[in-house]
Amino acid sequence: MDYSAGSIVVLKSGGPAMTVVASTENDVECVWMNEVGELSRETIPAIALEAVETEEDDADEDDENEEEDDETFEDGEPQGKEKELVD
Repeated sequence: MDYSAGSIVVLKSGGPAMTVVASTENDVECVWMNEVGELSRETIPAIALEAVETEEDDADEDDENEEEDDETFEDGEPQGKEKELVD
């Protein structure tokens, strides 16, 4: 899998969240803060990593869902149509 600079990844076996600095087809260069607060940097095989969903990713999904919700009334009728009044 290709990871772009700025992506957040973690080892499939666990560990801290790491930020991708650079990547090739097979290797990913990552930085992270270690347990004593020092910046660590390492090149890791891409096969050993998986992407982490960030709060920003969640917010983007929520925005998409809100846009879909805006297209209908609460009763499920599409907006733009007049609601039929019931006597």
